[in-house]
Amino acid sequence: MDKLSCYFLLLLSFFCFRLDLSWSLETRFNRAPNNQGSSDLANLVYHMGPVLSSPIKLYIIWYGNWNSTHQATIRDFLNSFSSPALSPSVADWWKTVRLYTDQTGSNITDSLSLSGEFFDSRLSNGVRLNRLSMQHIIKNAVTSKPSPLPLDPRSGLYLVLTSSDVQVDEFCRAVCGFHYFSFPSIVGATVPYVWIGYSGTQCPGVCAYPFARPLGAPPPSAMGGNDIMRPPNGDAGVDGMISVIAHELAESSSNPLVNAWYAGDNPIAPGEIADMCLGLYGSGGGGGYVGKVSTDAGGNGYNMNGVKGRRFLVQWVWDPVKKRCFGPNAID
Repeated sequence: MDKLSCYFLLLLSFFCFRLDLSWSLETRFNRAPNNQGSSDLANLVYHMGPVLSSPIKLYIIWYGNWNSTHQATIRDFLNSFSSPALSPSVADWWKTVRLYTDQTGSNITDSLSLSGEFFDSRLSNGVRLNRLSMQHIIKNAVTSKPSPLPLDPRSGLYLVLTSSDVQVDEFCRAVCGFHYFSFPSIVGATVPYVWIGYSGTQCPGVCAYPFARPLGAPPPSAMGGNDIMRPPNGDAGVDGMISVIAHELAESSSNPLVNAWYAGDNPIAPGEIADMCLGLYGSGGGGGYVGKVSTDAGGNGYNMNGVKGRRFLVQWVWDPVKKRCFGPNAID
């Protein structure tokens, strides 16, 4: 859900002060495995609300001026959820999310399809947005003529993706993305939605980890070289955005109305299934180390495969059966 100051502090704890930036890529990506993230303190509780068990139709709202190459990367990622790919795959990653059920025993769906796109390049709500602005952006997308998005309260999940030229309150300071549900008085129905911003020019060191130098890290000259993981699709901003999209889709599916799966007593700022695994991408991860992930010959880091030969780096989520963070590239 809303990743407030606690989210930002967690991110900083992973990004910064315990990250030994003198390690080589080979050393950092290939440490010994452990039971990362497992804790008796991670008390994830079901609060009797719905999960997204019906097939999900994803509707993208491209808000602002988007780079077509970045759009293609995001489309391919979203098309990877329900498509076969070389293992470990994005579809394999979603299998952990699917372990969450509602009170009838129905699992989160295994069907996610990109079902529509809307291009709001005219910036219908301006260049400075707040949280409530996202609902007005959705309203514009489902009412604009001649080709609105469908208003789909049964199967729709709306992604508001803001470009580099758009400013969003708390972006880069307290949030990289969030999810919530719309108000019928604004949109016309209750639908789950997520917002994620492109951080490539605004705050790559905060929201594009581990593809950009964290805030507070020493300059390259103090490290003997630029020891930063390279993004698998060539852009730190969009590759960092991919993991935040996955994070928010997992939580919107398991806690769409903020009354299903979360830890803690406060539904306004809950600990959700991806919050518990921030910064973990492979076995042995923790304390600033992303875990054991794969790299190609160019040093591009990834932990799962998608359609069209794409590779992505996506954070792990909490496995309710294993009671720890888990992903398809786990080696233990």
